[in-house]
Amino acid sequence: MIASLRGRLIAKHPPGLVIEVGGVGYECEAPMSTFYHLPAVGAEVTLRTHLVVREDAHLLFAFATDDERRLFRGLLKVSGIGPKIALAILSGTSVQDFLSVIEAEDADQLVRVPGIGRKTAERLIIEMRDRVKDFGGAHLGLARAADEPRSAKQEASSALLALGYKPPEISRLLGAVGEDGMSTEELIRHALKVAAT
Repeated sequence: MIASLRGRLIAKHPPGLVIEVGGVGYECEAPMSTFYHLPAVGAEVTLRTHLVVREDAHLLFAFATDDERRLFRGLLKVSGIGPKIALAILSGTSVQDFLSVIEAEDADQLVRVPGIGRKTAERLIIEMRDRVKDFGGAHLGLARAADEPRSAKQEASSALLALGYKPPEISRLLGAVGEDGMSTEELIRHALKVAAT
């Protein structure tokens, strides 16, 4: 596995770039979030990498930070998500924003990323939500402390999810209820009334 490259940046045309290391040019693909941090052509650069081996090709992907590479690898584990969509996600949002979207179960935000439809967004939420705390941890500063209370809306959302409602439906139900200082129980009760009508 090629873990990183340090060398001279000799070409950059999104999403592709070429880094020359010891006389060998490594062709990589990178998300726009990485391109924003690249120096000018001819300068030295160090990038983290991930190698994808397929029957017809060996593809090298480059990232400016460890967090970007970790998220890319996490996305590849989601069924139906390949390198192209994973790059699109990283190009369209920061790591922290993406994990926040998953925590909030905001499918509407995900469908704005090119290549992600409603079903893919829902699958991403389902498959990534359990990993968000483990993935982010204290390193990303995203995981809530165990004793930090969740909002009534977040608790109600989790309860409705456990009852079998899909994330988009939960957003619609809780949106119809509004919050207005309601407790978790009141939110759930009102959401179920809306669902029954």
